[in-house]
Amino acid sequence: MPQLRRSAAPLGSRLLGDTTESPRRRRIRIQVLLTVFLILSNLIGAVIVGVLISVVVPGPDVLKMDRYWWVNFIVVPVYVLLAFLVGVVWGTTRALRSLRWGIEDRQPTRSEQVATLAMPWRLTRMQVALWTGGLLLLTTIDGIIDPQSIPKVAFTIAAGGTVVCAFSYLLSEFALRPIAARALEAGDPRRIRIAGVMGRSILSWLLGTGVPVSGLMMIAVFRFLRPETTSAQLAVSILALGGITIVFGFALTVLGGFATTSPINNVRAGMAEVEKGNMDVRLAVYDGTELGELQSGFNRMAEGVRDREKIRDLFGRHVGQEVAEKALQSDSELGGQERDIAVFFIDLVGSTELAASRPPTEVVHLLNRFFAVVVDEVDEHGGFINKFEGDAALAIFGAPNDILDHCGSALAAARAIARRLLVEVPECSAAVGVAAGRAVAGNVGAKSRFEYTVIGDPVNEAARLSELAKNAPGAILASKTAVDGAATDEADRWEFGDSVTLRGRSVQTVLANPKNAEIAADEPEAVHA
Repeated sequence: MPQLRRSAAPLGSRLLGDTTESPRRRRIRIQVLLTVFLILSNLIGAVIVGVLISVVVPGPDVLKMDRYWWVNFIVVPVYVLLAFLVGVVWGTTRALRSLRWGIEDRQPTRSEQVATLAMPWRLTRMQVALWTGGLLLLTTIDGIIDPQSIPKVAFTIAAGGTVVCAFSYLLSEFALRPIAARALEAGDPRRIRIAGVMGRSILSWLLGTGVPVSGLMMIAVFRFLRPETTSAQLAVSILALGGITIVFGFALTVLGGFATTSPINNVRAGMAEVEKGNMDVRLAVYDGTELGELQSGFNRMAEGVRDREKIRDLFGRHVGQEVAEKALQSDSELGGQERDIAVFFIDLVGSTELAASRPPTEVVHLLNRFFAVVVDEVDEHGGFINKFEGDAALAIFGAPNDILDHCGSALAAARAIARRLLVEVPECSAAVGVAAGRAVAGNVGAKSRFEYTVIGDPVNEAARLSELAKNAPGAILASKTAVDGAATDEADRWEFGDSVTLRGRSVQTVLANPKNAEIAADEPEAVHA
């Protein structure tokens, strides 16, 4: 089933490619994005630690060369290198090993689904462990050299680690979106959700509010512990902390907002496609939160709409679009109402001989061509086919929908059908009887199964006229009542003839035939190619 157009970025971003790309391209894309994002997150953390420890937080200058040179130039670089190898290289390799099912392009097991959706948290926990190790190591070493540096070092590394973990989670979740989409596609996201929108909101609060406020509180604490701190130093610290908050807090808020709005925009794009009439749209479900449930819910809704539209279309094909619309707009009940209608009954001439002399498939093909002309003209003139009866059909004009000139429409449709059959289906001929009058139109049957039809004298009269028309010139007969009820333009195309008493009726019917020119003439506007 087709998804949204490629230009719509089915996974929310062009960086993530398309859901139809090969497993090899998907693996390379995910590994590159994960590596770049984890390196970027740790660089951001390193910048924050450097700014905090050198400018923001008052206290001993731990960057002084004479006392801390071996810490700054040996311990820190070695630990950073080890952390890089463990967190980035080994972490991404292990993550891809856990996601091998996606690379092998097979259906995941339940445990593999859960592990895939939990992967951003696993990578984030690894960052937590590495930064916690760095916090304990450097705080211990600096505390041995100068115990007064412990609060400053501990706070700066903790703040930097918090930022790294927040960025790491959001960026890892983004990079793993293609494989998460595959996992969610294989199971109900409502049952395998790992985190929610609330978790993202907490991350945004943590960096946008929690860390800055904690920093301000620490500056105030240092002011009490070190009264010699000047107002200028406090001002510089507060301004630097505010700048860090504005830059990185804004970046994290944008990432969190993008992660939230991307699936919502995805659903909006799908709704726009449905509004345009594209019922085959299907969204890629790639979000493991409640928003993924929204995407999945849209797909279920679209599937239900497609099924209902299919049923509606089939319903309309079986009973007629007008009857279907009436049934959908109101509750269908047994019974009917009297209406002034016009009907025509059309029947193939010599159908028995056709069935005996031709193969069944050829007969069916001929009937379909014949009925195609009948249905086309009936629809064109505002009527509807009430029923097909083997090689015959009954058309109604004036029910269930009102027609301004129902008699004229029925007569015009009969003439148009006769002209088109001569050209489009010359191997067969049909007799048409047109009648008009008052009849009961409504639902007939039982509560569990009924159909819309008309019952009354016009229907019987049209059927008898059709029988009589088989031996009449042009094979079309109408009642005088139908012609008298038509508008002048249509009535002038007919001429009256004999009066007959039709079988089953007690009153005579005045017959009417189309004027010879109305059947023989080739009227381009009435002939449909």
